[in-house]
Formats: sequence, structure tokens, C-alpha cells
Amino acid sequence: MAPFPQWKYYPPRNRPPAWTQPLISAFSGVRKSIDSNDNRLTSDQALAAIRPALEALEFEVESGKKKDQKIRRPVLFGEHGHEDLAYEVDAFHPGDGIALEVEAGRGARGNAVYRDLIQTSLLVDARFLALAVQVSYRHKSGGKNIVVQSYRDTMNLLDAIYASNRLLLPLDGILLIGY
Repeated sequence: MAPFPQWKYYPPRNRPPAWTQPLISAFSGVRKSIDSNDNRLTSDQALAAIRPALEALEFEVESGKKKDQKIRRPVLFGEHGHEDLAYEVDAFHPGDGIALEVEAGRGARGNAVYRDLIQTSLLVDARFLALAVQVSYRHKSGGKNIVVQSYRDTMNLLDAIYASNRLLLPLDGILLIGY
């Protein structure tokens, strides 16, 4: 059986921080529910499956679509220190500054990965991005079965970013997880 989840830490010249193994184990613990080779899930369904393990690791986790169930992180402050701009994340670990985003199927094709990279780079107190994408996503288009290799495609993007030195991200690191 293949290792689950697949993962890679960036920048590749750095040793993964201590928090990566417990987070990877959290995904591993719900493999039967979220493995994209066996399940067709939305990102909300995948996040719901891993939520108890994330909370046990002291992450703040989105619990629904209502405003008070979302996790908002500030980006800009205005007069009197009031939050002027904030972005929502799927989960956040305040102690380590880890923003977690869980993407599914169309997310990888709809540029969600790019959005996650930019928005996390702008969050106050975010030091790391943990980005979880499906290993593969299957759908039909024009009557044809299409397989999108989301993890591979995202890994190729991150490899290019870290190899080129043309785009310097203000994060200490990124953990890419393929579920």
C-alpha cells in the first residue's frame, strides 16, 4: 500500500519543522474517509473528516459556512487598530502560525492554489502554509473521463517557485499534503 498522505516540505533545503509529523499523522488517521483515490469529496467534507484531529492539535478549524463558523485572519488594520481586511482560512494554528487550506477537485484546476499562496502570504501572524490537495481528481468533461493530478501539479508549481528565486514568498515554509 502506498504511503498516505503524500507530502513534501518547502523550501526543500530545510528540514521539516516538528509540527509537520503530527499534522501528517492527522491526515493519515482519516485515510479511509478522505483518500482521493477511493473517495469523491468536496473540500468541506475532507475538512470535516479531519477536523477532530486538527482540533486535538490545537488548530482553530472552520465548522461551517455561517460567519461565526469561519476562521478569519487579519491582513490590514485601519484607524484605531480596527481590522480593515481579513481573509478566511480553513484552519489556523496560532502558536505556530500555520494556515491550513484544504482543496478538492476543481480547486486545483480553478487556481485555488495560487489564491492560497498569495492570501496566506498576506496574513498577519502566518509563518507557514499547510496546503492539502487531492492526489487525483476525476471528472467528466465533454463526455470524456478526465483525471487531474492535483498533488503532482501543485508540487511542480512549488518546485518551480523555490527553484527560480524570482518569486520570494514571505513564509518560513510550506507543507504540501496530497490526500
